[in-house]
Amino acid sequence: MQRIRLRYTKRGRLRFTSHRDFQRAFERALRRAEVPMAYSAGFTPHPKVSYANAAPTGTGSEAEYLEIQLTEARDPETLRRLLDESMPSGLDIIDAVEARTSGLADRLQASVWEIRLDRVAPAEAERAVAAFLEAETVEVERRTKNGMRTFDARAAVARLEAVAGRGDRPGDDGCAILRLVVRHLTPAVRPDDVLSGLRATADLAPPVPAAVTRLAQGLLDEESGTVTDPLAPDREAVPAAPPTAAELTAAMAAPEGSA
Repeated sequence: MQRIRLRYTKRGRLRFTSHRDFQRAFERALRRAEVPMAYSAGFTPHPKVSYANAAPTGTGSEAEYLEIQLTEARDPETLRRLLDESMPSGLDIIDAVEARTSGLADRLQASVWEIRLDRVAPAEAERAVAAFLEAETVEVERRTKNGMRTFDARAAVARLEAVAGRGDRPGDDGCAILRLVVRHLTPAVRPDDVLSGLRATADLAPPVPAAVTRLAQGLLDEESGTVTDPLAPDREAVPAAPPTAAELTAAMAAPEGSA
């Protein structure tokens, strides 16, 4: 058995794709690319695909991850290219590595998000960010399948800043862009929860819906507040190439006890 880990995107209009819609599109791509998938046992076998921490419907993403299990070994880059060609544009397979370590989901400790606030002045956003960061706790409410739930949005935010952005159309006065790093806690704190917290602490209320994109997710460096590539350990674990015939011959010919 071989396990391959893939990174994919949700761009443009495809950010409105639900997780179930993506699953259907991906399984079609597996069939079109003739990937030798391993299947589960039982009365309704399904391909062995593990999805990790999918972004909410309606948000864009440059860093979604999944793992597939194969019955025959394949070159990861060739497999990535074949799957990408079989996926709709916007759902792009952009990276692939052979899984040589365990615990991919455990390495997804935090996400880097970008939130675009059209018609919001950067100075207003900066004021709201300062108020949010100064608060010890910021309680927000969200409706869940078990009803309304109240939780602290502040504790999950490792970094938050506001910068100026350009308007989408000529004549626009620009916009504010929030960049934040959010820890993956329980319950999960989402970008819209942070926006609710900004409204609660500083009365920041964007006049149009925010455009949210996940830029990265992975291991969190608490000191710097940065997020590192979760596939790096698999790349670094690639075994060394076997010795060549010349190297074996030289080793056998070396005098006993030589360095």
